[in-house]
Amino acid sequence: MKTLYLIGGTMGVGKTTVSQQLKRDLNKSVFLDGDWCWDASPFQVTDETKAMVVRNICYLLNSFIHCSVYENVIFCWVMHEQSIIDSILNELDTENCMVKIISLTVDEMNLQNRLRADVAREVRTADVIDRSVARISMYQVLDTIKIETSNKTVREIVDKIMAL
Repeated sequence: MKTLYLIGGTMGVGKTTVSQQLKRDLNKSVFLDGDWCWDASPFQVTDETKAMVVRNICYLLNSFIHCSVYENVIFCWVMHEQSIIDSILNELDTENCMVKIISLTVDEMNLQNRLRADVAREVRTADVIDRSVARISMYQVLDTIKIETSNKTVREIVDKIMAL
């Protein structure tokens, strides 16, 4: 049986870093970052582009699920609303998968520090800080396993995920 990991969290919480390490630590793993399915310039959020990105994500995830080479499929994306998680899950063939839905959480101070460091390295623009902080509380109401990342190393977070 395969394991499908859906890892959500606000921008800057560490989803990509944790997912990349999880991919290295788990046997026969593949990783998809939802941002790779919607990397456009200019970035436009419309009903059409939102539907397109979910189709792209589901197509790739189903391809990974159906590929006999992979035992672990890891997906990360912001997924700040239950409807986003549900719309993805409803399109996936998870009959032969154990599905682990995780939200990485963080306190405001740690998040601001991480994002400021990203802005200083020119990895992100400063406007992401307020947008990301505003989403922190949204993850508490989701039907997901919560893993607190404040003051934790990537190793500690990955170990918690692997112990699920």
